[in-house]
Amino acid sequence: MSLNVDRDTSAFTFKGGMLPMTVMELTSADPEHIREQLAGKMNQAPAFFQHTPVVLSVERLDEPHLSLERICAVCRTHKLLPVAVRGGSDPVRQSAWALGLGWFPPLEASRPRPLESVSTNAERTPITEEEEEVTEMLPGGVGRIYRGTVRSGQQISAPEGDLVVVGAVNAGAEVLAGGSVHVYGPLRGRALAGIHGNPLASIFCRELRAELLSVAGNYKRLDDIDPRLLNTSVQIQLTDDQLSITPLD
Repeated sequence: MSLNVDRDTSAFTFKGGMLPMTVMELTSADPEHIREQLAGKMNQAPAFFQHTPVVLSVERLDEPHLSLERICAVCRTHKLLPVAVRGGSDPVRQSAWALGLGWFPPLEASRPRPLESVSTNAERTPITEEEEEVTEMLPGGVGRIYRGTVRSGQQISAPEGDLVVVGAVNAGAEVLAGGSVHVYGPLRGRALAGIHGNPLASIFCRELRAELLSVAGNYKRLDDIDPRLLNTSVQIQLTDDQLSITPLD
């Protein structure tokens, strides 16, 4: 029996695109050191470690001591998925390809600072006086208020309480909270509430266009969101163990 296949129908097309990606900038080539730090980060934000794709930046490492295969294994053990390597000489590039990873050339501009609670892991646009970022604690010392734009590659977190962002969250940026996340502006990046598993946490935003939404580990991506709710003010919460999005207006 033969199958009739329309040879004029394309099986795929190539398209250029800009996808949000977390960069893991390595400052140690010791897999055990990396394992210890990842274990601590996993306790702070377990929802983040749910098969998140990462690019391994090796620009600050002493390459002769680099065991890329072991580092990738440590990442996968902690539910991070290395998809590419950035930087390094030709042997590093060949190792990446041998492991089935992509390779990016190193950044020629100034290197980013380490990813921490209020820091960036990508180049930042210079901030004018009108856009200056200010972080302050919520009353009672639990939670955080962040005033300013959260830029691509930047992560802002409030591990023990609510996070209030008075400004926009750009595509490629990430905001996390142990409690609820409040964004008084456009939400175009990723927002994770209840990162320690709190099912009562919620996400509130003035304008929804999020790449990823998560409450207590339950996710929705942009493609999963009802188009009628995009660019509107909404509340995201858990209802019967399902992520629901309802208008605020």
